[in-house]
Amino acid sequence: MHVTVNEGPPGAALDAAHVGDIEGAFGTIRLGDEAPRSGLKARLMTLLAVVGPGLIVMTGDNDAGAFSTYAQAGQNYGTSLLWVLLLLVPVLYINQEMVLRLGVVAGVGHARLILERFGKFWGAFSVIDLFILNALTIVTEFIGISLGLDYLGLPKIAGVLIAAVIVIAAASTGSFRRFERVCMTLIVGSLLLIPILIMVHPTFGQIGRGLLVPGIPAGSNLSTAVLLIIGIVGTTVAPWQLFFQQSYLIDKRITPRFMNYERVDLWIGIVIVLIGATAIIAFTAATFAGHSEFGKFTDAGGVAIGLERHVGKAAGILFAVALIDASIIGAAAVGLSTSYALGDVLGLKHSLHRKISDAKGFYAAFVGILIGSAVIVLIPGSPLGLLTTGVQVLAGVLLPSATVFLLLLCNDEEVLGPWVNTRGMNIFTTAIIAVLVILSLVLTAGVLYPDLSAAVILYILIGGALLTLLVGAGILGYQQFHPRALKVKAIDRTERLSWRMPPLALLAAPKLPLGSRIGLTVLRSYLLIAMIMVIFRIYQLAVGH
Repeated sequence: MHVTVNEGPPGAALDAAHVGDIEGAFGTIRLGDEAPRSGLKARLMTLLAVVGPGLIVMTGDNDAGAFSTYAQAGQNYGTSLLWVLLLLVPVLYINQEMVLRLGVVAGVGHARLILERFGKFWGAFSVIDLFILNALTIVTEFIGISLGLDYLGLPKIAGVLIAAVIVIAAASTGSFRRFERVCMTLIVGSLLLIPILIMVHPTFGQIGRGLLVPGIPAGSNLSTAVLLIIGIVGTTVAPWQLFFQQSYLIDKRITPRFMNYERVDLWIGIVIVLIGATAIIAFTAATFAGHSEFGKFTDAGGVAIGLERHVGKAAGILFAVALIDASIIGAAAVGLSTSYALGDVLGLKHSLHRKISDAKGFYAAFVGILIGSAVIVLIPGSPLGLLTTGVQVLAGVLLPSATVFLLLLCNDEEVLGPWVNTRGMNIFTTAIIAVLVILSLVLTAGVLYPDLSAAVILYILIGGALLTLLVGAGILGYQQFHPRALKVKAIDRTERLSWRMPPLALLAAPKLPLGSRIGLTVLRSYLLIAMIMVIFRIYQLAVGH
């Protein structure tokens, strides 16, 4: 069963505002416009109208937490950890490309699909943990804004509140196009990192070696370096990205006809993220090399001060402005991912095409999470450092779960039909999940036991790798002794451009194999135990124990 895109609104749409013309920041595509784009100009104009979801989600990922993590890598380890960024490129693309297919083909948000296909427990779990994690993430965005304001000598209380109002105002006009144009303007602001790189003029040969030659500086504390590497992974690949991009694609009314254009949009975003992250690591490495501050990272505000001291006042100002700009983008994207998810699960009207009076619950959730997070930052004595650490740890703990559900949904033929994953993509994604689980274990152990030795970390990494290989060998052995397991169902992919997911009520219930059910149970137990332990440990640190 399928619904063709030229027959009218797809039956799976949960909000009528999700059906209509594509109204992008730089152009419009009329509903039902399926004409071929034959010339370069026509293709470029189509791309300009479609661009946005991938670009915004990727740029939003280079937020306050990313600025801090990348700057710490550069100030403490030079360019030696740049290689981590290149390794993350295929992970970023594969994860977000799967989300892209789910959003465009299903027309239903990520949280709603989890609820409908895996039950109320996982649906509620996904929204509750997303809400908590996103609220804490937005707190870190306002921490970044406050650090930038402090450096610039501007009043923090007024500045943080004004930033919150700017984000709320941009999203609350009832015009999707207007919001996207604000985001595009902010994305241009993120390019301020390039002039800083030019001012610092690091050695590009050293940057190249850092990107291409994996390693950790000799004499470095291995456990600290490994935890920072995991921090880079956690800040670059975050659960909120999955929920935001899928819902934003739906809200922009993208159809399968424009799938390839959205893939280009995603690659543009990835390139911008890579350039920004590389620039931060490179210019902090060059700025602090040979100075007393090298290896003594404090926070992003300290980086701005260091840039002023060693490069010039202009470099410090540009960094502070870029930090504020990135934090605003991050707050907007993370806040919307929460509102979209709540709208999906609770059945609320949830679209930027709607005015406040027409989607009160959607906008109330958005305003509430932003104002609440801003207030936390302004409370004297708030454990802002612990909150930042908590965000990174919880993101690391929850990311494997988010990726597991993403993989299961992308193999659900009722949801994606001819758009389901290929076998190669499944193998690659399964390997990613295994790595993420291992890193999650290391990160959780590092928070619970701060004095964790390098030997213990290596044991966890090696043990996890061996266990993964044993499980993989067991699966291959099972397939050899059970020839039917080797049979791969042939999937007709010829109708992809016209295939849309039917209404949720018409989908057959998913049939999970025993192994998948056992895996989900183990995952559920690990998540609950790890989250409780991490939250308790953070509480202990907050009260001074």
